[in-house]
Amino acid sequence: MDLLRILVAILLPPLGVFLQVGIGKHFWINILLTILGYIPGIVHAVYIIAKK
Repeated sequence: MDLLRILVAILLPPLGVFLQVGIGKHFWINILLTILGYIPGIVHAVYIIAKK
């Protein structure tokens, strides 16, 4: 299941974070990072998914 979330996180980082933790602070941080730059959003999303 984590592999699927990581693949989703590469395509749409906020969706990957949402699937892992729901709407919370990490979701909003990821939206901000994705707006500022796509790569930081991916890195944050993969970190959040791999951390659990």
